[in-house]
Amino acid sequence: MNDIPATASVLDTVEQETGPSPQWAVLWLHGLGADGHDFAPLVPELVRPGWPALRFVFPHAPVRAVTINNGVRMRAWYDIVGMDFPTRADSAGIGESIVQVEALIAREQARGIAPERLLLAGFSQGGAIALAAGLRRQVPLAGLIALSTYLPGADKAAAHLAQDATRQPVFMAHGTGDPVIPLAYAEQSAQALKGLGFDVQWQRYPMAHQVCAEEIRDLGDWMDRRFAL
Repeated sequence: MNDIPATASVLDTVEQETGPSPQWAVLWLHGLGADGHDFAPLVPELVRPGWPALRFVFPHAPVRAVTINNGVRMRAWYDIVGMDFPTRADSAGIGESIVQVEALIAREQARGIAPERLLLAGFSQGGAIALAAGLRRQVPLAGLIALSTYLPGADKAAAHLAQDATRQPVFMAHGTGDPVIPLAYAEQSAQALKGLGFDVQWQRYPMAHQVCAEEIRDLGDWMDRRFAL
């Protein structure tokens, strides 16, 4: 993408470690208007006995004006310019956020956690960035987690697909009554990823734009399999 800058400063983050000298990391991106503290309370609900020591990294998105919210400034991974899903996401903002995610992945590698032991997760707008970044990864990560979200530009995803990106398994989940991101768009994104060759575990739950206990259980099962490899 020509609108992706070459470098980025490392974002401020909230971090939790589940044990000493973690050899795995989970980089988790929050949704629009939230911050890195939003999903930190989920850690004790998700983590299971017997898992390796993990470092959870929850970055704060930059503050920017969001067009769809009357230009109000808030933490956002990209601008949302309208209601039409195929064209709503600001491509330049997505590109900037991908570079910022890559900087965080590089920092984890410098701290001793290789990409194949890092899971990239995100909720809503953060999940869109997780999928967009994963699509472009030259060195595959341990997996991608996309909750209540969709893949921006899913119809053109093949043009951005890195050679080995499909080696990354995907956990994708959505609420059947989501009023923010309609289920159909999430399903279309999951099908697009499967069509490209990704191993996608697709889950639906009777909920709105949120997470639920069943979802966390299923995500934990999926992560179990990643750690067992």
